[in-house]
Amino acid sequence: MLQNNALLAQLKQDIRANTPRAQGTIKATDKGFGFLETEDGTSYFIPPPAMKQVLHGDRIEAAIKEDGDKKQAEPEKLLEASLDRFIARVQLREGRLAVIPDHPSINQPLKARIKRSLDEASIADGDWVVARLVRHPLRPDDRGFFTQIDELVVKRDDPAVPWRVTLARHALEQECPPAAEAWPLQEEGLTREDLTAEPFFTIDGEKTRDMDDALRVETSDDGWTLTVAIADPTAYVDESHPADQEARTRAFTVYLPGQNVTMLPEALADDLCSLKPEVERPVLACRLQVGRDGTLGEYRFFAATIRSQARLVYDDVSDWLEGVNDAAAPAAAIAPQLEALRDLAQARAAWREQHTLVFKDRPDYVFDLDDAGNVLDIRTETRRTGQRMIEEAMIVANACCADLLSREVGHGIFNVHHAFEPEKLDPALEFLAAQGIEVEREQLSELPRYRELRRALDDREDAWLDARLRRFQGYTNMSARPGPHFGLGLPAYATWTSPIRKYGDMVNHRLIKGVLKGEAAPAEASQRLTEQLTERRRLNRMAERDVKDWLYVRYLGQSLDQGTVYDADIIDIRRGGMRVRLSANGATAFIPAPMLHSDRNQVAIDDKEGRIQIAGEPCYQLGGTLRVKLVEAREATRSLVATPAE
Repeated sequence: MLQNNALLAQLKQDIRANTPRAQGTIKATDKGFGFLETEDGTSYFIPPPAMKQVLHGDRIEAAIKEDGDKKQAEPEKLLEASLDRFIARVQLREGRLAVIPDHPSINQPLKARIKRSLDEASIADGDWVVARLVRHPLRPDDRGFFTQIDELVVKRDDPAVPWRVTLARHALEQECPPAAEAWPLQEEGLTREDLTAEPFFTIDGEKTRDMDDALRVETSDDGWTLTVAIADPTAYVDESHPADQEARTRAFTVYLPGQNVTMLPEALADDLCSLKPEVERPVLACRLQVGRDGTLGEYRFFAATIRSQARLVYDDVSDWLEGVNDAAAPAAAIAPQLEALRDLAQARAAWREQHTLVFKDRPDYVFDLDDAGNVLDIRTETRRTGQRMIEEAMIVANACCADLLSREVGHGIFNVHHAFEPEKLDPALEFLAAQGIEVEREQLSELPRYRELRRALDDREDAWLDARLRRFQGYTNMSARPGPHFGLGLPAYATWTSPIRKYGDMVNHRLIKGVLKGEAAPAEASQRLTEQLTERRRLNRMAERDVKDWLYVRYLGQSLDQGTVYDADIIDIRRGGMRVRLSANGATAFIPAPMLHSDRNQVAIDDKEGRIQIAGEPCYQLGGTLRVKLVEAREATRSLVATPAE
C-alpha cells in the first residue's frame, strides 16, 4: 500500500535528515573492524561488514547510529580516497588478477586489470607495479573496488627491489638523466681569473665522485682569507638546454644507500664539473675574510679557472689533524692550509656558539653493501675535524651568497626556516606556560628573541621538553625572498655551493653571474618553483628513509634469535605504544603497548603529553632512554618490533 507512495519517500527523507552524521578518516585494524576518527578527536566504531566498503585512510561521511549504549559509523559518502596512484604487488590466483597495496594498514587484494599498452605476459605473481584505483564502493555507480595496473616497476626476484619500489612510490626518477653528445663551454660574457697555479684542494668522502667545492686558505695577522671555488655547471648548461629542464624537474640528486640518482647527467656531475685533481675546471668563486674572533668580513664573488692539487678524504684529514698515529701527512703546499682551515673553523664555531644557534651533533649511519645490495655492516660516523671544517666553510660562503642576493638582486632561492609554524604559535605558548615557562609571542617569532629563548631552554637539558616542543616547530622551505633561518640563527641563508646536486644552487649561480656582469635583475623565481623544490627535497628524504628501513629489516632480521640488547632513545609515543631509535645503528622500532606490561590495563599512555605510566608509576617519556630487544622484523611493512629488555 505504501509502495511508490509520496508519504514513504517523505518518511525516508525525514529519517535521513534526522540521522546525525560525521566526517572523518578511516583507521583500519588487523582484526577486520575499524574506526572513523573525526577532527575533534571523536572515534566511532565501524563493524567488519561496513569496513569492506572503505580503505584505511579514506576520508568519508558516515551516518552515526546507536547500537545499544554505543555509537557506530555507517559509511555513506566518499570525500577523498586514500589510494589513487599506489605501489602494489601482483596476485594471480586461478587466472584472477588482483593487486595488494604496499601499505602497512591495507592488506586486502583489490581486483585489477592491466593497462592496454602493457604486455600482459610480462606481469607475474609477486611482481611490483604502479596501480591506480578506478572504482570505489562509496562512489556513485561503483559496486566495488577495482584497480588498473599502469606500470611494471620491478620483477619480484630482482635484487634492486628496495630501490626500485621506493623510487616508484615517491614518483622519483629511476635512472640518471641522459647525456648530450657534447658539452661545450658557453660564452657567458664573464672574465675568468686564472687561479690554476694556486694550491686548491678538495675534501670529500672516499667514494664521492661529484666533488663540487675546492678551497684555498691563507693566514694573515687579522685572521684568514678563504677562497671557496664551486663547480660551475651553468658554464655548460644554459636555461634553454634540455639538461637544465630535466634538472629543474628533478631539483636534487637523490642519495640512497648504495645508489645515487643524479640531477645532472653523470658526464657533467661526475666528470666535467667534478673538481678532480690536476685538471682545469671553470668555477664560480668567493674570496672572503674571516677575523680571528670568527667574524665574517668583506667578500668578493668572481668567475675563475682552477686546478685542484689534492683530493683529500675526510677521515685521512681528520686523522692527521687529530694526531692519530701513522696518519699520512698531506703535501707541503696543502698541510699548512689544513691547519689554518681547522683554526678558522674553530673560530667560526665559537662565534656561532655565541651569536647564533648550535645544535648537538647527531651521528650518521653508513650502510656497507655488496654488489647484490645485501647489507654487510652498518657503521656509525661522527662528525670529525674534516667534516666540521668543510661545514663551516660552506656556511660562511652561503651566508655571503644570501647577503649578495639580498642587497644586489632582492630575490633568489633562499632557505627560510621559522622556529614555529604560524598556526602553532599559540599552542606552543600554551604548552610552555603549562611547564611554568612564561614567554612572549615575539620570543617564538622573532629571530633575536628566539636565540635567547633557545639558549635558556638548552640550559635546562630537558630532553622531554625539547622533544615535545619539536611537535610545534616548523620545517625549512624554499623561498624566492630573503627570510630568517632560525635553525642556523641567521637573518638569511642561500646555498650556492652544491650546483651539481641542487637546482636552486644553479639558479643562484646565474643570479650571481648577472651581478658580476652588471645585468638588470631578472624576474624572481615563481612560487611554483620554490614549492616544487621544497616538495622534491621532502620526497628525497622520505625515499632515503624508506630504503634504509627496508635494509634495516633485512639486516637486523637475520640476528633476532641472538637476543642482542640495544640502547635506544624514545622518539615518539602513541596510543598503541612507542617508537624508539637504536643508538648503535639508527634503526627505528615500535614497542606495542601489550609488550610494555603483561596486564594491558596497567598501561596508561598519554600520547599528547608523551608519557607512559605502568601500574600508576611514571616509566617512559619522550626523549628518554631504555634498553630493548628486537623480537620481529616485518619486511612486508619494513618495520621492526621491539620489547623492553629485562
